[in-house]
Amino acid sequence: MHVAGAAKLALHAPETIPQVGPINLRTDLDLSTQQLLSLLDLTRQVKYSRQRFASALRGQSIALLFEKPSLRTRLTFELGIKQLGGEFVTQTGLIDEREPLKDVARNLGRWTSAIVARTFDQASVDELARWSGIPVINALSDLYHPCQALADMFTLKEHFGTLRGLKLAYIGDGSNMAHSLLLCCARLGIDCSVATPPGYEPNSAVVEVAGQFAAQSGATIEILHDPAVAVASANAVYTDVWASMGQESEQETRNRIFAPYQVNTRLFAGARRDAVFMHCLPAHRGFEVTDELIESPQSIVFDQAENRLHVQKTLLVMLLR
Repeated sequence: MHVAGAAKLALHAPETIPQVGPINLRTDLDLSTQQLLSLLDLTRQVKYSRQRFASALRGQSIALLFEKPSLRTRLTFELGIKQLGGEFVTQTGLIDEREPLKDVARNLGRWTSAIVARTFDQASVDELARWSGIPVINALSDLYHPCQALADMFTLKEHFGTLRGLKLAYIGDGSNMAHSLLLCCARLGIDCSVATPPGYEPNSAVVEVAGQFAAQSGATIEILHDPAVAVASANAVYTDVWASMGQESEQETRNRIFAPYQVNTRLFAGARRDAVFMHCLPAHRGFEVTDELIESPQSIVFDQAENRLHVQKTLLVMLLR
């Protein structure tokens, strides 16, 4: 975990969002709570009234930068930009491999309307936003995965009809996915229980900020080590891979440590009878989740994947309107 990066959260509370200049999605908190709620409402229109937004990005060009491999993120952004009438250019590989990142950012700022970046380090997203002068969307970094969390919130709202008062249990590594879920749940009034092995908890600075928002919304935030306690009475049970990209050397060790945290039918039975199973994908079946559960009627993982397209389209419309 990069504690220094997470500590900056306190400086990026919703009330400090600038009223002029580009609005970014570097972290989940670059959208105020009201903007988050508005995005969820608008996403329904974007999803079910596609033709209404078919020209929303006409004349706009978006740069897609991918330091990490991607299926859902890359294809849903590319498809979404096309469906909104815009254009995109895609580059893979390290952003600053051939020249300083600040130079890359200023070039893109002269050529394109926005940048979508999937990076190894949160600092790269922050630097792109600092130097480009155009909106920058974090499509995944080591600290956050805001686009996925937004899609997850929309998926839960579609399934249950409401968000406030729900309970989401996250089981596994206290990773970027856990961070974004904590921040979204805390602001939307969703109780969030995170269960990890000792030593793999979410970043303490993220948990502190989530706790502050939870106190305002009435939500409960719990960081636990017992997955059964976390899952108890949950409306949604969520997991992610045990070793993220860049942690391949830890895979064998993590497989052993995280084995008791597998989400299977036995653990899932502790949730509510109408609970759903969630995963941001790709899933390592037989490790963090069993094939039986991910293929069960309770699984909504492909609803989540579909909604990445609709939420990201909505985000582009909001940032570039």
